[in-house]
Amino acid sequence: MLNLLWFLPTHGDGRYLGSTVGGRTITFGYLRQIAQAADELGYFGVLLPTGRSCADSWVVASSLISATTRLRFLVAVRPGIQSPTVSARMAATLDRLSEGRLLINVVTGGDPVETRADGLFLDHDERYRLTDEFLAIWRRMLDGDTVTFTGEHLKVEGAKLLVPGWQRPHPPLYFGGSSPAGQSVAAEHVDLYLTWGEPPAQVAEKIAAMRALAAARGRTLRFGIRLHVIVRERGADAWAAADDLIRYVSDEQVANAQRTFARFDSVGQKRMVGLHRGRRDELEISPNLWAGIGLLRGGAGTALVGDPDAVAARIEEYAGLGIDTFILSGYPHLEEAYRVAELLFPLLPQQATTVQSDRAGFVSPFGEIMANESYPNPKVRV
Repeated sequence: MLNLLWFLPTHGDGRYLGSTVGGRTITFGYLRQIAQAADELGYFGVLLPTGRSCADSWVVASSLISATTRLRFLVAVRPGIQSPTVSARMAATLDRLSEGRLLINVVTGGDPVETRADGLFLDHDERYRLTDEFLAIWRRMLDGDTVTFTGEHLKVEGAKLLVPGWQRPHPPLYFGGSSPAGQSVAAEHVDLYLTWGEPPAQVAEKIAAMRALAAARGRTLRFGIRLHVIVRERGADAWAAADDLIRYVSDEQVANAQRTFARFDSVGQKRMVGLHRGRRDELEISPNLWAGIGLLRGGAGTALVGDPDAVAARIEEYAGLGIDTFILSGYPHLEEAYRVAELLFPLLPQQATTVQSDRAGFVSPFGEIMANESYPNPKVRV
């Protein structure tokens, strides 16, 4: 069974990239709409991004607990920016108040300018050594231990959670890192290793490497992938929608974005940029895998594009490599949450969190009743 998650766009949303045309203000009401849609539609959870361009993920997730019933929230901890002990208390609290609906995304950071602005002045590999120490403390605290620890970067004495969280031993840890330093931390500590949407052959190499690293430590990992989705009933319409998404993107915007990405020390970001190299003429980098979003967007920059059968086939291809968790998104996120659920969910063996409307028993009219008396035809497409 696959876990299909959606995305809360706390850094902005709209119909087009790089333009205020069709842009949307990120208010609590709008984020609540997306979260409630994901909850009702049966998504396993939602990812909340982190960074200075985003609203704080912990505050947003906390505000949406009471607005949802089953939806899980994938929220970031930031080693070096947060104390591991305070972070552990935050996680236990949100996990307890949500009755086990918390997932943890470990984010070490990949932009030195941003990390220095947050007071963290360590180079790439040092940040991962700090992350290793952070997770050693954090995990033991959530496990119920009293922790005394002295490391290169962190030191605590008698650290303890007096009020535990809901999940045992702790909320699942998600982590993405493409460098040797990052992969070593993942193999040692996390439950699910994430990759951005690279072509299947590259993803297969990562999975094989991570399985070997984890096995050497006597551990096993699950795997997930972060992708955008542009799915339409007809493939031609999906590719037209992809082109339309970047219709207002100028060459100057692309150049400026690529200059910004060049300063990142994230290996994953460099791999994303390498898929398109800032060019518009070779954006389909693998069957149904389009790199146009990465022209402007940091992090996840690829989308699965096509009709439902084609996109489902690509998801199944990734699943065949060992991926069981797909964190999806689309512009704008409210409407696309419905579109993806409508077109893809019936084709995939997903782990749903809510009752689907086509299960046994009458729930409500599925579509508009015609002429006040006739139900619409089931699953008829033109």
